[in-house]
Amino acid sequence: MTKVDVGGMISSPDRRRLRVSPALAWFAVAPFVLWTAGRLTGVDRRPLIVELMTVTPYVAAASLGAVLIALASRSRAAIAVSAATSTLLATMVLPRAFATAPTATGATLKILTTNMYFGGADARTIVDLVRRLKPDILSTQELTPAAVEALDAAGLEESLPYSHNQAAFGAYGSGLWSRYPLTPVRDFALPESRNMPRARVAVPGAPPVEIVDVHTVSPVNGDVYEWLADMESLPAPSSDVIRILAGDFNASLDHSPLRAVIAGGYADAGDATGTGLNTTWPADWRIPPVITIDHVLYDERASAVAADVHTVPGTDHRALFAELRLPKEIGRLS
Repeated sequence: MTKVDVGGMISSPDRRRLRVSPALAWFAVAPFVLWTAGRLTGVDRRPLIVELMTVTPYVAAASLGAVLIALASRSRAAIAVSAATSTLLATMVLPRAFATAPTATGATLKILTTNMYFGGADARTIVDLVRRLKPDILSTQELTPAAVEALDAAGLEESLPYSHNQAAFGAYGSGLWSRYPLTPVRDFALPESRNMPRARVAVPGAPPVEIVDVHTVSPVNGDVYEWLADMESLPAPSSDVIRILAGDFNASLDHSPLRAVIAGGYADAGDATGTGLNTTWPADWRIPPVITIDHVLYDERASAVAADVHTVPGTDHRALFAELRLPKEIGRLS
C-alpha cells in the first residue's frame, strides 16, 4: 500500500471577540457617573432624589457591569472613567461591611430599637427579644397607647422597669424603656414633627449617658423639607454626656443629611461593626428588606461591639440591636 502525503495546514475559524461601540459604552457609563457625582455633592435634598439615593449599594454593584461594557468597547477613556466611578462607589459602600476595632473599655450598654408600625408590631415578639438579647434600653417608634398596654401585658416592665414614653396615635408616638433609672430631658422635636423623647440613663460605673429616641418625618410626598428640618434638629454630641441616637431616621448612610449628623461627632453602630449593609425596611414584603434606615448612632468616644437585625411580625421595620462599650471617663470631644 502506498502512503499519500497530504500537504497544507489545519486552521480553526477566527473567534470573534465581543465588541461594543464606544457610544454604547458611554451610554452605559454615564448614569453611574451622574449618580456618583450626586452622591458626592449632596444633591439628595430634593424630592425623589432622596428616595433614589437609598439604593446606592445596589448601584455600586451594578457599576461593575458598566466596567465590563467599557472593556468590551476598548475605549480607553470609557474604561478609565467607568473604573474610577466604580472604585469611588465601592469606597462609599464597602467600608460598611468591615468592622473597626473598638477602643472604649468601660461599661457595656445594649440597645434595641424598633418601629412598631402604627402600634401593630407583635408585643410578645418584642418582649421575647428583650428577654433573649437583654438590652439595657428599648427605643420604640410609632408607639400608640394600645401598644404600650400590649407591651405591659407581655411583661416588658419585668426586664425594663423604667420608662419615658410619649405615646400617640398614628406615627407620632415614641417611647423609651430602660433597665436603669431614666431622667427625662427637655424635648427638642419640632412642633409639627413626631415625638422624639430623650432621657439621661444612670448606667452603673459609666459617665453620664443620654438616649434619644429618633423618628424623623419620612421624606416622601413632598415632606422632604420637613425631614431635613428634623435631621438638622437632632442634638449634636455634647462634652458633658455620652449621647446616643437610636431609632428610625428614615435615612441611609448615603443621605448627606445623615452623614452631616454623623460628622458632628457620632459613629454608626452598623457601619462600625461591619453590619452596615444589613437592611431594615420594608420588612413586610415577600422579599427581604432592601434599604437600611434604622440606626444606632453613638458618641465617637464610645465604641460599638456588635450590631444585628431581627424580624418582628406586624411591622414594616426590622428591629435593630446594638451593643456599645462606653468610655471609662468622659474625656474631650475630638
